[in-house]
Amino acid sequence: MKARRWLILALIIILLLAVLFVWLSSDPGDVLIRFRGWRIQTTVVGAVAILIAAWIALGIAWWLLLWPFGALSRRRRRISHERLRDGLVALNEGRNVEAHRTLQRAAQYASLRSPSLLAAADAAHRHGDTARALETLDEAAQHAPEAARILRARVLRENGRAEEALQLLSPAAEAGKLPPAGWHEYALAALATFQPDKARAALEPLRKSDALGAAAFADLVTDVLGATLRDAPDTATLQALWKGATRQQRQMPALLDIYARRAAALGDAHVALDAIEDAVKREWNPELVATYGEITPPAEATQRLHTAARWQEIHPGDDALLRTLGTLSLRASDPRDAREYLVRALALKPTAMGWAALGDVQSATGEAADATRCYANAWKCAHGETIAPGAQEAGIDTAHLTLEERDEHGMPRLPGEPSGAAR
Repeated sequence: MKARRWLILALIIILLLAVLFVWLSSDPGDVLIRFRGWRIQTTVVGAVAILIAAWIALGIAWWLLLWPFGALSRRRRRISHERLRDGLVALNEGRNVEAHRTLQRAAQYASLRSPSLLAAADAAHRHGDTARALETLDEAAQHAPEAARILRARVLRENGRAEEALQLLSPAAEAGKLPPAGWHEYALAALATFQPDKARAALEPLRKSDALGAAAFADLVTDVLGATLRDAPDTATLQALWKGATRQQRQMPALLDIYARRAAALGDAHVALDAIEDAVKREWNPELVATYGEITPPAEATQRLHTAARWQEIHPGDDALLRTLGTLSLRASDPRDAREYLVRALALKPTAMGWAALGDVQSATGEAADATRCYANAWKCAHGETIAPGAQEAGIDTAHLTLEERDEHGMPRLPGEPSGAAR
């Protein structure tokens, strides 16, 4: 297509020249120049040719006159490019001091000053020299003010000064004039200062720009919406936020967990528990199952215990489900079953939550000494110590327990057998 356009243009020029030649051939004109005794007489075509030749000669003479200066400029440009290249390589290799020094020298060339100073400030920040980074950004702001402001906000935020970073970006954010990196930094600073409402304002510009990519944007949305849900002041606000979320967001286990815990804290756990049940039906999630047991109020413990018991038919070897069954049994005033569930959970996987729940059971049954030991084991587990339940843990003989394993369809399988193994 481009070749065809050039061909058409060439044909048009040839046609115009042919028309001009025919027009001048009948009367080529006459040009007479007299100057200090010099006399030049020629045709119009000849005069035009002389002018073009003179212009070319003057251009060559001017180029030859400036060539030495151009050679010096070209050498500076080449050296600055090499310094910028070496500085960026050093920056990415972690040689931050060398990178800062090299990039500062690369900034001596005007056309490379902005990227060199910005990269030099980043190198100083990575080295932990915040004062030098901010000083370099002061200089960079004279050449690339928007990029320098965004990088300054990141430096401030990562040094525990998120409030200053937010104030720095707020005027442009309120005017809707932040570039994508600025909106991202604005959202992170707002989250760091516990102002999720401001962070939400950055989501739509970031979605339109597609600057973060699908995965990173989804993570940011999760963080922002999670913080908003966590800070909901009342049940009405919480439910409005939850209903305003997309279906995909409501199905995210992390967000559902935050919503459920906040709803329980506000005294409205019923709807959240139903949402967890629906989510677990779609896809098994041990974290949600654990939350299900933790937020269930005593008044609903018996009903929810029946639901969780049905899950055990498909997931008999899930320690989170066994802990939840133990917690629900205790709240339903059945400490014996609660103790058995929790001991089985500890046999599967000793955890601090399991030991603490077992301590609650033992305390409720009046076995204070054993409860104290369970709480001590919970503390040890929380600090990285592995505590295996003994053969007679809490009065239950765990030596005979055989933990049955089932696949996703509820069919029994041998321990360690892959779920997709052929039968």
